[in-house]
Amino acid sequence: MTELIQHPIATTEPYSRFFFINPVGDLSLVSSIHDAMKAAEDGGYAWLDYCDPKNGDLQPLITELNIHPLSIEDSLNEEQLPKLDLFPHYSFMVFNIFEISSEELLAHELDLVIGKNFIISITHRDSQNQPLLQGVERLVERESQRVRNGPSFLLHLLIDTVVDRKFLAIDQIETKLDKDEDEILKGSPDYDLSRLLDSRRDLMTIRKSVFYEREVLSKLIRQDSPFIAEKSLVFFRDVYDHLSRYYEISETARDQVTSLMEIHLSLISNRMAETSNRTNASMRRLTLISSIFMPLTLISGIGGMSEYTMMVGQENWKIGYLVLLVFMVIVALVNYSLLQRMERNLTKDEPTSG
Repeated sequence: MTELIQHPIATTEPYSRFFFINPVGDLSLVSSIHDAMKAAEDGGYAWLDYCDPKNGDLQPLITELNIHPLSIEDSLNEEQLPKLDLFPHYSFMVFNIFEISSEELLAHELDLVIGKNFIISITHRDSQNQPLLQGVERLVERESQRVRNGPSFLLHLLIDTVVDRKFLAIDQIETKLDKDEDEILKGSPDYDLSRLLDSRRDLMTIRKSVFYEREVLSKLIRQDSPFIAEKSLVFFRDVYDHLSRYYEISETARDQVTSLMEIHLSLISNRMAETSNRTNASMRRLTLISSIFMPLTLISGIGGMSEYTMMVGQENWKIGYLVLLVFMVIVALVNYSLLQRMERNLTKDEPTSG
């Protein structure tokens, strides 16, 4: 087996690598597309790997492999949804590679082209300027006994690698939701609801990607593409099962997000209701105190203007004020009793829950 570069490519510039895989599975690095296709004429097939290519880098594919210009255009546009396009000389498909960043889930594009004796992979770089398929050639070398059987087996290996990374993204979101659930149920007042909104957005990205990729796999399994070997179908069915399971997990996780949002809003409503009840209780106590002391204030105000002294005489002011105080206590008790009876009647008339 030809020895390849053992260290990851450090440059941030676009690069193109052309490999030839012989009938026994040995991987050889060649200098051009023409050399790779020339070697494939005697058996084996070519693998053309591009990272962040420009339009000029992909133009030779039109003349050398008869690739349609629309496929070149789709490869340069990173906003494509997963799909499968069938052409007479090749099949073009788009998949998503997920990158887990600290802030959000990023979906990058992987373009794959498979023909009779060639396969093309076109990827880009992640947020750290690292190739998304960095080191995949080592995986191809380890799986040489499988990939030697034809381009469709290498196609499966690339797709399976991408699909396996999706589980890491889903697992991270589920772990994040478990932490959110614990914090919400603890009733933390500092919990940020935007965390749930971020998780829902990431799950929508996963769901959309997995849904369309599952459609692509179903077409490959039906052998809509004539370049998929029958012996490789069992491997594509396995990938389809993985995507179906990931789709169900994303749906369940999305329902969990909705439930957590409802629980969080319900707890906020309960806290607001408790605060409102405490405020109402305070207002009732203040109203009770004000209702009791308002008539007493009126009575004491009149007495302060010496009206009672004039009524009972100057010599009887001590008895007069004693009678006044007793009268004020009686008024306060009667007022308190009336207010208590009104409170009981209001409580009795309130509708009971249940």
